[in-house]
Amino acid sequence: MKLSLLSLVGTGAVLLGVVATAVIPASAAAEETLRTVAAARNLRIGAAVNDRALETDNGYRDKLKYEFNSVTPENAMKWVNVEPEPGVYTWARADAIVSFAQENKQMVRGHTLVWHGGLPTWVSNGSLSDQELRAALQRHIQTTVKRYAGRVAVWDVVNEVLAEDGTLRQSIWLKRLGPGYIADAFRWARAADPSAKLYINDFGAEWSTPKRAGLYNLVRDLRAQGVPIDGVGFQTHSLIQDPMPDTTPLTQLKSTLQLFAGLGVDVAVTELDVRLKLPVDEGKLAAQGEVYRRAAGACLAVARCVSLTMWSLTDKYSWVPSGVPGWGAAHPLDEKLGKKPAYLQLRSGLTDRDFTSNAVASHSGKCLSFSGTQAVQAVCGADQRLLFRRVATKTYQISDPSGDQCLKVGTPRAGIQNTLTRARCAPGITDYQFELRPSGDGQQLVSLSNSRCVAAKDQSTAAGAVLELVPCSGTPVWQLADMPGHP
Repeated sequence: MKLSLLSLVGTGAVLLGVVATAVIPASAAAEETLRTVAAARNLRIGAAVNDRALETDNGYRDKLKYEFNSVTPENAMKWVNVEPEPGVYTWARADAIVSFAQENKQMVRGHTLVWHGGLPTWVSNGSLSDQELRAALQRHIQTTVKRYAGRVAVWDVVNEVLAEDGTLRQSIWLKRLGPGYIADAFRWARAADPSAKLYINDFGAEWSTPKRAGLYNLVRDLRAQGVPIDGVGFQTHSLIQDPMPDTTPLTQLKSTLQLFAGLGVDVAVTELDVRLKLPVDEGKLAAQGEVYRRAAGACLAVARCVSLTMWSLTDKYSWVPSGVPGWGAAHPLDEKLGKKPAYLQLRSGLTDRDFTSNAVASHSGKCLSFSGTQAVQAVCGADQRLLFRRVATKTYQISDPSGDQCLKVGTPRAGIQNTLTRARCAPGITDYQFELRPSGDGQQLVSLSNSRCVAAKDQSTAAGAVLELVPCSGTPVWQLADMPGHP
């Protein structure tokens, strides 16, 4: 999908939001909002802010206030809008967004410091020498970052620096300043506000593409050189097209986020929208909702995915109809600020903490399974997939995928005082409940009924070895590959 059509309106500024909740009237607090459910998952949920709508539309302001703990100026911080003439600054619209965020206990993601688009003509028309251009870029970055130091928590420092083949984009910056401009930009931003988190942000890298490979190599190499890159943002602009609704977008997002988190950086979904080929129908809206839910699930599955930001919250103020003619209805709220299936699916995805996974014993490589009614360890396979159904904070029932038969503390028998069996699931009984307690690189499975941990008898590594409950000190842990990163 080619997204170079994202002109001034479409590149991603994400504002990271405080997990704290603003003071909300009782009438609004009675309903779970995106903000409240995301905060419960230690996740920042954000939206790009249309500064005109913020100024003139009270309904828009209310939705932004109650639904999000993070905001991103959609256009107000782009260079063309803050310094249209050399040394002539127009901060009012950006200031208004930052002030709104502070009033409502939201954090701000600044967007964007270095981009090939959104430039004032005095920068882009070629009148500056290479030395003057470099000085102007440094001044722009440091003036902007210093102005909002302590108020903007995250910056998209460089935006869309890669071509589709994974090489550096042939932008004014590369052609005139050389590839070192990227490292320079991060270092200048760090000097201006050492406390801000600094991101590289791009599109088309959400799945296995040459651009993803190029971005990975770029981040890896820059960090190896000591360049202060704290995070990678994935724009995730997506689409549902004719003739049949396509529900395949973002199927590789989780693995991509995990891949980049492995570099030791935070990751974020920065510009999520799902545009529909017009006209809109119920099938397309339903498919759109599934993609929004999938994006939420991908982020929640990765511990270092710190934020999920929509590129506009409502179809009423959308870049899509003008940016991509023939497409529209890309956002969670409709033109009357009503909740679409996308909103409902997104909220549902944020609240869903159940997951399925193999539970692999670290000492043996075998999986928690059952032989008849007895809990055992077995060679891992599809039959060993288990459903972890959340019943309280970090506490789960562990069952077969149907949710019918659960792991249970059993009756003591010869040689085993703390047996583990399979029995029909029963709600509210501690014999069926286990805490997932982080330990080393995995989880201890701790029985709520006696505070003992699940382990193979005598630490056997054999397939078929009986599982029992033992004191937790030194107990081998279990790997749950599909456990959410935000439990």
